[in-house]
Amino acid sequence: MLAYVSVWWVWLVAAMILAMLEIAAPAFIFLGFAIGAAVTAPIVAIFGATLSAAGTLLIFAILSLIAWLTLQRVFALKKGQVKTFDSDINDS
Repeated sequence: MLAYVSVWWVWLVAAMILAMLEIAAPAFIFLGFAIGAAVTAPIVAIFGATLSAAGTLLIFAILSLIAWLTLQRVFALKKGQVKTFDSDINDS
């Protein structure tokens, strides 16, 4: 199973699956992991032979954390702001 960690296209497939999960459950949770997996794929493609499975997973974890923190900073509500809705999608 750990042999798949060093295959670059597995990371791209994982990124696509995580992006689809984000569409199904929008909360910026899966999107950070999808970005992390998408950025990990070219790193594995270039340096795959020299990276261990633990090193690859560490790179993925760090990149996912950076992506998630960036998404939170860019798209989160500002401190003290409250999200309100004036209309419903079902209102005609």
